[in-house]
Amino acid sequence: MRKIYCILLLFLLASCTVFKPVIQPKREFRGVWIATVVNIDWPHSGADTWARQQADYLRILDFYRRLNLNAVIVQIRTAGDAFYPSAYAPWSRFLTGKEGVPPKTEEDPLQWMIRQAHIRGFEFHAWLNPYRATFDENVEILAKTHDFHTHPDWMFKYGKKYYYDPGIPEVQDHLVNIMKEVVRNYQVDALHFDDYFYPYRIQGEVIPDSLTYAARAMPGQALDDWRRSNIDSLVKKVHGMIQKEKEWVQFGISPFGVWKNNTTDPRGSDTQAGQTTYEDLYADPLKWMKEGYIDYLVPQVYWSMDLPVASHSKIVSWWAGITPLTNLYIGNAAYKVRDNADKAWERKKELPKQLRLARTYENIQGNVFFSARSLLNKNMDVVRHIKNKYYKYPALTPESPLRTGKSTLSPSPPILTKASNYYQFQFHFNTGSDYRYAMVYAARSPGKLSGLPPSRAIARIFLDGRNSFNLGKDLIRKRSHISITFLNRFGTESDPIVLNLE
Repeated sequence: MRKIYCILLLFLLASCTVFKPVIQPKREFRGVWIATVVNIDWPHSGADTWARQQADYLRILDFYRRLNLNAVIVQIRTAGDAFYPSAYAPWSRFLTGKEGVPPKTEEDPLQWMIRQAHIRGFEFHAWLNPYRATFDENVEILAKTHDFHTHPDWMFKYGKKYYYDPGIPEVQDHLVNIMKEVVRNYQVDALHFDDYFYPYRIQGEVIPDSLTYAARAMPGQALDDWRRSNIDSLVKKVHGMIQKEKEWVQFGISPFGVWKNNTTDPRGSDTQAGQTTYEDLYADPLKWMKEGYIDYLVPQVYWSMDLPVASHSKIVSWWAGITPLTNLYIGNAAYKVRDNADKAWERKKELPKQLRLARTYENIQGNVFFSARSLLNKNMDVVRHIKNKYYKYPALTPESPLRTGKSTLSPSPPILTKASNYYQFQFHFNTGSDYRYAMVYAARSPGKLSGLPPSRAIARIFLDGRNSFNLGKDLIRKRSHISITFLNRFGTESDPIVLNLE
């Protein structure tokens, strides 16, 4: 009997260990990329009705809201096109079925998408691919207003695609205007670039930019350095534009996961990647970080934990040790779960182990999944494990180190009105204050706030310019006290206001 009791005790202890959630940070970036190029994630088809596309988009948002994610990175420019009315690019065929043809709705799709994300508590990061001009050689489907037709001198062909030549100043100005149009016209929380700068190297092919190099390079400037300087220039200009237009909008970039291998540079990671960000894509995210041009980096560390040529754990450790001046999130390959030759991805805990690894580094503030369809109603055992163990409670997104302390919040106590099934809270805000969200937390009493941990969050409410909101009594339950804080555009949270509901 004693042996049986011991076995039962060990089983119970093990069960507690398995099901007990990991302590969760109050601020953590939990994002997902929603890819629109060739309709990877959304919409299902450009030929679908707008109503069907809306329903599919909301299905994605609601799924990831239940998983307690807090940011969506939505691709709104795939290849010289736009998912919004633009003065600089034609409507995307991936949205409307035919490039240059507007959607069959009077609604602005991007404005609607942003609002629906905000209502559900997500940040909306507008993902634009600056340099890819076409997705393939099928150029006859391009609208007459596409830059391929109006500015063929801006393009070069490499492989089966056309690209904007980064070394042409007019190209840089054009791309900055595209980004400015989005920042100026929409309530985006961030602009986001992916890993496509100069194109990935193709064996036996040479990037045809020799004439631009001859005309534009500084005396004695090597070709590789000149190419990197072109990318640096655009990043710097976009950062400066955002600062002038809306300084609360962040700028994030998601580079290829390996900066350099240590076989070519001792500062690089212990990897054997076939291509690298610095040497093949001519991008130097470490410089952008040091110069203060970006708010966050999301290196795409799309390998399993112990893959010999590019170990996820080694690469994550490298990034954590090299990027102390910017927010750092890790890009995770959710698309490989049970769909890859690397058998590590067959394991239920491969992706969760990567989340756990990121949390062991003080300098890593979150993760982003590529892409939305990878977990959407698929691999539900993995999804449940992530939810129960790592994302059990909501989290606020991190503040940008470039923007922390930009403004302070000091709301006055609210006027509380009790109705039959809800409470109404009406606030008087200071003139010029910008309150984006109200956060409601459970509080045992005014003296026991306990730092407002994630486990006590009851609701995150998008104010949308309002100075009041309602809260259903079903959310409050039998609590006698709650705490309310406010978040502004910079992500700053106000001091709590404690309310007695009795």
